[in-house]
Amino acid sequence: MQYLCLIYEDEKEWQRMSKSETEKVIGEFQAYTQSVRKSGHYVGGNALQPTHTATTVRVRQGKVSTTDGPFAETKEQLGGYYLLQARDLNEAIQLASRIPGARLGSVEVRPIMEV
Repeated sequence: MQYLCLIYEDEKEWQRMSKSETEKVIGEFQAYTQSVRKSGHYVGGNALQPTHTATTVRVRQGKVSTTDGPFAETKEQLGGYYLLQARDLNEAIQLASRIPGARLGSVEVRPIMEV
């Protein structure tokens, strides 16, 4: 089964980090990615641009409206994701717990709906 691991972090924390701290965490993400690729769990994943680059789209009564930025103000923002293959939710949680972003914020694990 596939699970989407949504990585939520406070974007401001990245701005507060020193260059060496940032490089260390990025290295940890790269190592994690290599590890899940090697183990066969990796399906896909990407980091996202900061929330100020986002556009929210709504359609109401046939009319499209857009708003700059994310839908809601939150303390943590969606910063990236991994799409992983796992036997079950327990394995997906174990894989998600190793994502470096889990130490900096949170990782939401959601099963992909098979249609």
